[in-house]
Formats: sequence, structure tokens, C-alpha cells
Amino acid sequence: MKITERYKKPTPTFFRKLRNIGIALAATGGAIIAAPISLPTILVTIATYLTVAGTVATAVSQAVVSDNENETNGE
Repeated sequence: MKITERYKKPTPTFFRKLRNIGIALAATGGAIIAAPISLPTILVTIATYLTVAGTVATAVSQAVVSDNENETNGE
């Protein structure tokens, strides 16, 4: 399957939810890292891990496709 075909197919419901959670984690972590105030080192470290985990979850979830026709109908 080519990459263009993969991105045109629908994503299963579970992975759409996981993708949205990953986006939220990455955005939260990025906001904490980019904060204009001085934050404790442990908080910045946790934010870095959140950003990486969110980015990976989003990328993996976006690449998953459904080959089952029932998944596309929401059943």
C-alpha cells in the first residue's frame, strides 16, 4: 500500500480518539516548555516527555487504517 493510499483510507474510531489525546498531550507539553517564566526542572522534564509521547501517539494513530467496511460506517 502506498503512503497516499494509506492516508486516504479512514482511521478507526479508537485511533482517532488516541490521535486527539496525543495532540492534546503534545500541545500541553509544548506550552509548558515554551512558558516565558522560569519553571522547576522536573516540570520541564515532564513536559518534554509529554511532548514526545503525544507526538509519537499522534503519528502512529494517523498511520493506522481500517480495511474493514464496518469500521467506516461507525458500527
